[in-house]
Amino acid sequence: MFKTNPTFRYLFLTLFLVFSIAVNSQQKKVEKKKVPVPKWKILGRFTFIFNQSAFSNWAAGGQNTVAGNVTINYDFNYKKNKWNWDTRLITGYGLSYLTAKGYRKTDDRFELNTLLGLKSSKYWFFSYFTNIKTQYTRGFDYSKTPELPVSDFLSPAYLSFGPGMLWKKSDNLNINIAPATARLTFVNDIFSGKFGVDKGKNTALSLGFNLAGYYKTNIMTNVELENILTVYSDYLNKPQNIDLEYQANLRFKVNKSIKMHITVHTIFDDNASGRLQYRELFGLGINYSFHEKVTY
Repeated sequence: MFKTNPTFRYLFLTLFLVFSIAVNSQQKKVEKKKVPVPKWKILGRFTFIFNQSAFSNWAAGGQNTVAGNVTINYDFNYKKNKWNWDTRLITGYGLSYLTAKGYRKTDDRFELNTLLGLKSSKYWFFSYFTNIKTQYTRGFDYSKTPELPVSDFLSPAYLSFGPGMLWKKSDNLNINIAPATARLTFVNDIFSGKFGVDKGKNTALSLGFNLAGYYKTNIMTNVELENILTVYSDYLNKPQNIDLEYQANLRFKVNKSIKMHITVHTIFDDNASGRLQYRELFGLGINYSFHEKVTY
């Protein structure tokens, strides 16, 4: 978790205000006629981004590189009577190859989030959410000699779940508040004593407050902005510290199959790292919707 010093508070408030302004600035659409509500909306999206550079007798110098990132996003939205069920899978993996250094991991992520809601008023639902988050392969800190392992498959792995209240304006705009969220952290024997798990143990349990927000909009023709925000505070271990994760995905549509993609991903989590975690990805690649379906 990250200590709430003044700099952090200002940054957190700024992110929260930006997210709030974006939510409140969504234009209200006047319905001219009542249209049927889809029972199922399914969208599966595959993205492949490739980068390559090669040098031969280049006076300015340079290093041959090959890099590729594969991302799969899968969204399931279900509505029937007062029930609402949203499930989102986000998974990706990327590698780069540098001459004389070999392969380096550039992306490694698996996240499954499912949220069940029972409608209580126009936009409010009683809710229950489950979130699973981990990575596929071992990661290293290459600044150390020899290189130091910092993560592994299912180590850490996070399982969070709990009841709450969901405010949902649409499939592209919602906020879930879960004040009694249980979180289990799993590590293997190599990483025992890290990620908030006590030395000699492989699991840790926390209970806290969780807020998750999602907002996606077209900011202009063929330009889509997606915002994902998660805030967590552990009641059992330094509740004044706050975990914060924010991801922004900006997509520029070139044509039906090609898009330019920019991802900015920021994490504050003192159990995983005492410093700000930051990841940025930029590239032009193939975008393919492999499963797109709407049923009534």
